[in-house]
Amino acid sequence: MTRFIFITGGVVSSLGKGLASAALAALLQARGFKVRLRKLDPYINVDPGTMSPYQHGEVYVTDDGAETDLDLGHYERFTGVASRQSDNVTTGRIYSDVIAKERRGDYLGATIQVIPHITDAIKEFITSDLHGEDFVLCEIGGTVGDIEGLPFLEAIRQLGNELGAQQTMFIHLTLLPYIPTAGELKTKPTQHSVKELLSVGIQPDVLLCRADRPLPENERRKIALFCNVHRDAVIPALDVETIYQVPISYHEQGFDDQVCKHFGLDAPTPDLSRWHDIHTRLTKPEGEVTIAVAGKYTGLLDAYKSLGEALVHGGIANNVRVRLKWVDSEIFEREDTVQILEGANGILVPGGFGERGSEGKIRAARFARERKVPYFGICFGMQMAVIEAARNLVGLDKAGSTEFGPSQHPVVGLMTEWMKGNELLHRQSGGDLGGTMRLGAYECVLKPGSRVHQIYRADVIRERHRHRYEVNTNYRSALEEVGLVFSGMSPDGLLPEIVEIPDHPWFIGVQFHPELRSKPFDPHPLFTSFIRAAIDQARLV
Repeated sequence: MTRFIFITGGVVSSLGKGLASAALAALLQARGFKVRLRKLDPYINVDPGTMSPYQHGEVYVTDDGAETDLDLGHYERFTGVASRQSDNVTTGRIYSDVIAKERRGDYLGATIQVIPHITDAIKEFITSDLHGEDFVLCEIGGTVGDIEGLPFLEAIRQLGNELGAQQTMFIHLTLLPYIPTAGELKTKPTQHSVKELLSVGIQPDVLLCRADRPLPENERRKIALFCNVHRDAVIPALDVETIYQVPISYHEQGFDDQVCKHFGLDAPTPDLSRWHDIHTRLTKPEGEVTIAVAGKYTGLLDAYKSLGEALVHGGIANNVRVRLKWVDSEIFEREDTVQILEGANGILVPGGFGERGSEGKIRAARFARERKVPYFGICFGMQMAVIEAARNLVGLDKAGSTEFGPSQHPVVGLMTEWMKGNELLHRQSGGDLGGTMRLGAYECVLKPGSRVHQIYRADVIRERHRHRYEVNTNYRSALEEVGLVFSGMSPDGLLPEIVEIPDHPWFIGVQFHPELRSKPFDPHPLFTSFIRAAIDQARLV
């Protein structure tokens, strides 16, 4: 029997529902249960693919090519369970599907309404494409009281009635603010949030209360009394040193015990040795390295959520602390500002779209190449490294990308067709932006004896992509003559996937996004190797 846990949030946004969902799933998994996590987003976009990173943070891409919410990255990093297209849905997608059915006549002339048609579509999403999971955790985006979230709350209320308490559970995450002048944590915002939830017919079974200090017993009993839950179901969610300590903290507060009690399950005590080891490595490292990340969205670090975590994972693998120095690549377009990169043990240029900041990224790649500083170019970062080599090693001063307009030497351009398995996919340069990129997991054949071949210890790898433009193979011979090796190609040999410079301490560019597959208990080999090279660089300074 599959049990459904619904996680809602109140008081304010950004309390960490995604992290709470992921940590609870990790605890249930550690007790021996099979888990699945899903995210229901109330915004009207069909998916976050065309949204600015400043609006939404990063777009997390699944193996099957879905552009999803960044919380799915938390889900994968904490459980190792690969997310799918069916694990993230938005209001826009729900309405699009319902309207498409109405246009086809599937509703036989009925008047289409929020209830039951929209709520039925939401319930169908929640309960479909399951494969024997013991628990499905569904996070509802936004905050209770948001008008756009009402259909989702109504849908999970209906499921609660239809499936019963033995198969459903409601968890509400709230904030307990500390008022310095009063000298106490205030419970009233939580009371009002629960009242708002009750107004749509949902009684929470557990309250997860975010606070920056321990919750006094009097306040805990007060919350239980006013919110109609048992005292033990009021769980303090205290600030911790690292996000990977959250499962440990939740277990100490009895969170997973309450979930098992609610469903009448007698499960073994979870084995949290994995998380204790990760916590120890993060809080008691043997050294430290500094990595400069030259990006264009550094004003909102959620735009690089998976990237930042993957670098931390590389530190975990090498038992060192990774200090991240976020640098806006636009500043490098001014004279002498590239010196900001002095002192970095490694330089990473991440993905991105558009011309803004591109020249700065090219300068960062040149600095790393000439100064022999470990360089990691991801997606756009690989393309900028190739353009830099074409300009300064091959001598093609006008080398550029057609993404920025017509180019005399289009070293990077738009591929209009490519293979995915046995299927030929097409793309038009003037088509819609949404869903037109090379998305999802593709195979890459590694060159024997190359650095990446040694790192992966495999002949063929499979990594996730999200991009429209590719390195132009017409310039491959000229680039390889000056030392830039194409060490990874698509199986058909048409699309460059990896470039490297063999006589450099560590210089690798990849067209895919390896950060999307990295986990704290299974760091991605490229990040592990990159941080190891940064350690070697630090020893030379």
